[in-house]
Amino acid sequence: MTYALLIIPFAVVTAIVSLATVRHPDFGHRMALSALTAAALFLLTAVFDNLMIAAGLFTYPDEHLSGLRVGLAPIEDFSYAICAAFLVPAVHTLLRRRAPRRADA
Repeated sequence: MTYALLIIPFAVVTAIVSLATVRHPDFGHRMALSALTAAALFLLTAVFDNLMIAAGLFTYPDEHLSGLRVGLAPIEDFSYAICAAFLVPAVHTLLRRRAPRRADA
């Protein structure tokens, strides 16, 4: 099994949960912030994964990778951080209690 196949369920869950929040307030704002967070996590992953791989802390078997890399880091390594940037706020939105409606409003 390749790492790309392992990522598919995480990406699907992220998409489903994120889309479940479309009708919640500030969806567009939350998506914009999630995109900024994803960009920051992408950069941090690029820097620190490359440092750790260069230091020999871990390696990836080539037969499980797509072959696309950012420096030494395989592209698959970035997907979990990007999914988290969208999934965590979406789950928080779904679990957050809404303020009760007032009868006189």
